[in-house]
Amino acid sequence: QVQLVESGGGLVQAGDSLRLSCTASGRTSSSNAMGWFRQAPGKEREFVAAISRGGVLTYYADPVKGRFTISKDNAKNTVYLQMNSLKPEDTAVYYCAASSYRRVALSSDDYDYWGQGTQVTVSS
Repeated sequence: QVQLVESGGGLVQAGDSLRLSCTASGRTSSSNAMGWFRQAPGKEREFVAAISRGGVLTYYADPVKGRFTISKDNAKNTVYLQMNSLKPEDTAVYYCAASSYRRVALSSDDYDYWGQGTQVTVSS
């Protein structure tokens, strides 16, 4: 079992930056691929970014490419999402996720561990 806890969300203005953190505990060895998803009001949860178990491979959804960066600190069992040049369209609850059976994954169906989410609100 793996427990994930997100932090770092908040209220910012367009153009600002935020850094989200997701700390894993429990059987972290079972956490292979990790990723970030978000769910905006009235919309379905969507993929944001993913990172492979080794931290070498990263993937991003088109709307965040060039603005967001996913990274990890294995010593701290923490995954980060650096969000720059935030837009009102980025407003959502952001969730981190981990897969116990894939090295890298882009679909929510491939993740079996989820955090409770952290709110990111971007005003214009």
